Amino acid sequence: MKFDLPSFLLGYGAGAGTVLATKHLRPLAVELATAAYRFLDMMAARAAMKQEDIEDLLAEAKARARGSQRARPVAEAQAAQG
Repeated sequence: MKFDLPSFLLGYGAGAGTVLATKHLRPLAVELATAAYRFLDMMAARAAMKQEDIEDLLAEAKARARGSQRARPVAEAQAAQG
């Protein structure tokens, strides 16, 4: 196998450049990961709120379907009482 000095230097330079670049890019990668986690936490919180809204809606519909007085809106219940 023939040793080619320019190819060796190019490979060595690429390896050294990668090591140096990763040291400088680490803070950027940490910031990107932090932003991604914040976004995911925000989306999980919104999903939980939406799920709670849907559960409330379904519970109200179920109560109305079964004839419960508690499911009626407050103004409607007050009008019925007096």
